[in-house]
Amino acid sequence: MKSVLVIGGGIVGLSTAYYLEKEGFDVTVVDKGDITSGASFVNAGYITPSHIIPLASPGMIAKGIKMMFNSASPFYMKPRLDVDFLKWSWYFHKSSTLAKVEKAIPVIKEINLISRELFTDIKNSGDLGDFQLERKGLLMLYKTDATYLHEKQVAERVAFEGLEVSDLSKAELQKLEPNVNIDAEGAIHYECDGHTTPTEIMPKLLAYLKKQGVQIKTKEEVLDIKTSGHKITEVITTKDSYKPDEVVLAAGSWSGELAKKLQLKLPLQGGKGYRINVERDTGITIPAILMESKMAVTPMNGFTRFAGTMEFSGNNSIVRNERVMAIANGAHSFYPDLRITETEIKNVKTGLRPVSPDGLPYIGKSTKIKNLTIGTGHAMMGWSLGPATGKLITELLSDNKTSMGLEAFGPERSF
Repeated sequence: MKSVLVIGGGIVGLSTAYYLEKEGFDVTVVDKGDITSGASFVNAGYITPSHIIPLASPGMIAKGIKMMFNSASPFYMKPRLDVDFLKWSWYFHKSSTLAKVEKAIPVIKEINLISRELFTDIKNSGDLGDFQLERKGLLMLYKTDATYLHEKQVAERVAFEGLEVSDLSKAELQKLEPNVNIDAEGAIHYECDGHTTPTEIMPKLLAYLKKQGVQIKTKEEVLDIKTSGHKITEVITTKDSYKPDEVVLAAGSWSGELAKKLQLKLPLQGGKGYRINVERDTGITIPAILMESKMAVTPMNGFTRFAGTMEFSGNNSIVRNERVMAIANGAHSFYPDLRITETEIKNVKTGLRPVSPDGLPYIGKSTKIKNLTIGTGHAMMGWSLGPATGKLITELLSDNKTSMGLEAFGPERSF
């Protein structure tokens, strides 16, 4: 039985462990935290085939520069003289072309559809017991004609790709969400999308893996990775050392630093997101993106989550109050009867999404280190693509035909 060490206990790492265990591998997951927080716990819980446009799209760098000195803006890049960040920014700029976006669209759609079906399979298997998995779609709420016309173009492309989408007037929107007052002119409804409660799924997945004999090592940081003859021979942590047959690097925003220990270049930046949970009835039943406020709203099991922002300020968990208030104010702007309380604001949590320069994940085997497979860099689609990434990595390690081509996700691709 081949042994695999998965570095990282987020949705990608645990999904990888889930599928590896089913294929008969001897799996150990090691995480520097306690697997109760971070991006896999604070995200919007979306399953989003509609999100076919990568983050690195034309105009994003210009927007970033414009917003650079406003730390309350939805897309914030903190000015800093950091070589890795400057290189990443240059690669991001180079990737933000129409031609590269066009190439990315079909692969983003394909991997999202694979993952959507895998979420359903996991639910139907009963492995995790019952959990929220709904297909109510995603509402893109807008206030202005300019925003509507921009999203209408995306919607037309989504429809062209064969995904379900409809255009809702103000009256149709109110009919769909009768129990909440929405200050919006209408919505684009991506009916192809689904949603979940991450804080429900993650503990259930963890408990299932432990029950199946997967070793889960928490509060254990990787200090060094030793190699010999283009192969990892030992992984040394703060508590132990491991000599696995295969290593999977799925450490989210910290994957780039760990790759450096292997002399590998893996351009990544942590994009910080924030979430506020409202544990009272809001009347909201369908997930929505508040377009002018650039934030997400999800009705989860037991609460409504308001989440958003993309902040590039290094790998830290510093809470910027102005960003939290931007989410609270954005919510009130679209749901005027809803006021987020001080207590709810104080209970804010953050998480770092690993963002590659072209907005596409890194999924694949390293050509330089023979027993290393990488799964990271999913930007805002980490939750949505967790199961698909885990399945694809398992197929690679089992020498099975992969569910889709992985060329676009190559970890050593050039920018």
